[in-house]
Amino acid sequence: MGGVSSERSVSLASGTQVARALRSRGHEVVAVDTARGVLTRDQEEEILEAGVGAPPPPSSAPDLLETGDLTLLTRAPELREVELIFPALHGGTGEDGTLQSLLDLSGFPYVGSGRLGCTLSMDKEVSKRLFRDAGVPTPPWLVSPVELDRVEAELGLPVIVKPPSGGSTLGLTLAHDRGELEEAVVEAGRYEDRILFERYVKGRELTVGVVGGRPLPVGEIIPAHELFDYECKYQPGLAEEIFPADIPEALARTLQELALQVHRTLFLQDFSRVDFLVDEEGSAWCLEANALPGMTANSLLPRAGVAGGLPFPELCERIARVALERWAAGG
Repeated sequence: MGGVSSERSVSLASGTQVARALRSRGHEVVAVDTARGVLTRDQEEEILEAGVGAPPPPSSAPDLLETGDLTLLTRAPELREVELIFPALHGGTGEDGTLQSLLDLSGFPYVGSGRLGCTLSMDKEVSKRLFRDAGVPTPPWLVSPVELDRVEAELGLPVIVKPPSGGSTLGLTLAHDRGELEEAVVEAGRYEDRILFERYVKGRELTVGVVGGRPLPVGEIIPAHELFDYECKYQPGLAEEIFPADIPEALARTLQELALQVHRTLFLQDFSRVDFLVDEEGSAWCLEANALPGMTANSLLPRAGVAGGLPFPELCERIARVALERWAAGG
């Protein structure tokens, strides 16, 4: 958990809550911040009390994932008898396949998708190309370098502007006019050199979790803002999250089937979350897949788990057992 990406705070919240949940099921858990090392229980409690904020990453040492230093994993005495790693490292090298590659090299079994699945799902441009080829509807898009006149002509306004490999909607803007479009390009460029422009689909935002090859109940997100942005995701009272969603059964089945198709198309494993928009005509559009979705007790996947009869501790244990069974069968 943790690390030095812009999603550090979310990652710490996910990791400490997963650790607490697994301990409540009788498991021994070692919490590791890849920027600081093994955490003490007091440090974990401090993180739990702080919740999701915006702490800067530690400046005293580089992240082990960026240096490629496997010493923490291979030599730390606390990790010598570890059966399974449960990644909760959102964003950056924790979610783009780097962590998974290092775990493969160090010989540790781990929860979730491997390097390929993480890489494909993290890059939203690549994901959308695979969605299109697999017949999964996704909003039309363009990627920089591209003239803004072409963006307006082909995608229209308003238009979504975002870094294609970001998470937690960081750097994402809904641009309503040319001035906002130019500002959105600057904002997205703070996070990544490439910029993804996506046609704005007005409609209901729905999400489907997948655990062990089975879809969880569909959920609906109703944000206080125009978009389900970072503030709405992590600040209490700024979004209504309804599980299960109040939608027709046929639509719920369609979204669950599409989520399973996306899960397979991107070579995802153990668990994932797939996000959709359903427009005013009732058509579903896939926005993205999350190989390592948020795992705080109030995150979307855990909320779906509760709706499906899996309280948070049981959900965390189920995911871990699914992973252990997969590794026992050959990975």
